Amino acid sequence: MKKRNRRGAFLTCCIAPATILFAIFMIIPTLNVFRMSLFKRSAYSPDETFVGAENFIKLLHDASFIRSLQNTILLIVVVTIVTFAFALVFAGILSRENLRGQNFFRVIFYIPNILSVVVIAAIFSAIYDPKNGMLNSLLSIFAGQPVETLWKGESLVMVSLIIAMVWQAIGYYMVMYMASMASVPNSLYESASLDGAGRVTQFFQITIPLIWTNIRTTLTFFIISTINMAFLFVKAMTGGGPNGASEVALSYMYKQAYTNSVYGYGMAIGAIVFIFSFILSAVVNKVTKRQPLEF
Repeated sequence: MKKRNRRGAFLTCCIAPATILFAIFMIIPTLNVFRMSLFKRSAYSPDETFVGAENFIKLLHDASFIRSLQNTILLIVVVTIVTFAFALVFAGILSRENLRGQNFFRVIFYIPNILSVVVIAAIFSAIYDPKNGMLNSLLSIFAGQPVETLWKGESLVMVSLIIAMVWQAIGYYMVMYMASMASVPNSLYESASLDGAGRVTQFFQITIPLIWTNIRTTLTFFIISTINMAFLFVKAMTGGGPNGASEVALSYMYKQAYTNSVYGYGMAIGAIVFIFSFILSAVVNKVTKRQPLEF
């Protein structure tokens, strides 16, 4: 009995610091966001007035917020699909094909992930420059005349953001999938080849099912992190412009809370984003759940 008590006390001492820090820096601030969303107050004033659900009702009629939420959903869907498609294909090629300089390609693909968002934003802003940018310069060569496309204009700004976000994320997930694919026995591929299965069939019938657990975990992580990364890219590249065309939910929340100084309204947006993220995680986990395969 004493031995069990000592073991329980030891485990409590090990878990307590992390639990306390998690409560202080995660649980309490999250609950405080929901509390402040029920008040009307300024960002830099302690004075607050209880307004109940008024902030949330106002959100339902805020066209700018609805547009920012639509942009967020667009980025989540498109960036996730494109990133994971390319990451899986590149991982499959570098894992199974005998290419010269495989390690070199791994390093090259991974480099964007170690760069800060500010650096990436600066690189792509220079690429998208309408007059001296590399993209328009290349298009001008092929077109045979000057091209000054506004890649950060209202019609193309979301496409420009998607390209930058995909470029930043592919390498990290490619390396993770390569590690998973390395554990798949070659005997399975050899047996499939003897049965007449081609590379593409093997990829979808053997590789994907056997690394599905890793795909499912990274998918949930990436979708949630995209919400945060979208804010960073928008803040560093476009500032939400032009005319709010690239505004996302978190950047709109930041502007309302700290620029327009309607802090309670901003916290209401934060509460909606939190609930949306939680529901989205639950849905993704439910949809991607399947019986794990063993080999």
